[in-house]
Amino acid sequence: MKKILIEYLYLDLKTCDRCVGTDAVLDKVVEALTPALSLAGYQLEYHKQEISTPELAKKYHFLSSPTVRVNGHDIFGKIKETGCSCCGEIAGTDVDCRAYDNAGQTVEVPTEEMMADAILRAVYNPAGCSCGTYRLPGNLKRFFIGKKRKSL
Repeated sequence: MKKILIEYLYLDLKTCDRCVGTDAVLDKVVEALTPALSLAGYQLEYHKQEISTPELAKKYHFLSSPTVRVNGHDIFGKIKETGCSCCGEIAGTDVDCRAYDNAGQTVEVPTEEMMADAILRAVYNPAGCSCGTYRLPGNLKRFFIGKKRKSL
């Protein structure tokens, strides 16, 4: 069987509406797609990873929250961010989190249809190498510094 690794990388599943909402959509879509992908000869692995430190962000080459990857590639491609009051509350500073384009409208949580389509596209049309040097984005630096400062 061919393997598919779906990874969900996020900053927070307690406070952040975007992370919580995307998590719920992804769970539902993975549950729905697993039997069909299995029938097509794929073995699906599904992992969730909280990115709680700059070190984890570097390890996973994390660029924006939340992120969904199939076999190491971001399924939504280009990153668009908007202000996230939930993560701003966690960090005590302005934080931008991932937003998605849905037929010309910006949404904070992808729909089930968007998620399923993006996963299937990633499975059947895998992206090329997304190799390169990683640098922790300034937005995430501010989040982690603010979160640490607030916890002191």
